[in-house]
Amino acid sequence: MYAIIRTGGKQSKVSAGDVIHVELIKGTEDEITFTPLLVVDDKGTAITDRSKLEKMPVTAKILGQVKGDKIDIFKYKNKSGYRRRQGHRQRYSQIEIVSITKPRATKKKAVEATDAKTTAKKATTAKASDTKKASDNKKTEEA
Repeated sequence: MYAIIRTGGKQSKVSAGDVIHVELIKGTEDEITFTPLLVVDDKGTAITDRSKLEKMPVTAKILGQVKGDKIDIFKYKNKSGYRRRQGHRQRYSQIEIVSITKPRATKKKAVEATDAKTTAKKATTAKASDTKKASDNKKTEEA
């Protein structure tokens, strides 16, 4: 099972146990949750419905902060002696994906059971009304 999450303006494909670097997350929280954009379960079924995805949070633990690779910036203009040298090192938060929560299937089974009961009631009511109509038709024919 894996999910696509959005953080820091970027999207990442994650599964339980992955350690990834994301844009710096400010705050002192130990655990954070993300609402996924897409979830693919073990059977290969993709879930994209927002109402279902809100019930499937992705929980992550912040491990710390790390620095990315150094980027050297050098500006130069020919024949004028213009030279500027600059460097940059981006800071990232290192997070570990703890879990991707699955929605409970028990509610769905309960809903299916109540749907089955209501259809059974409708069927018995329909049979009773059909027999009543048939008896009414016989009475009108005899008269």
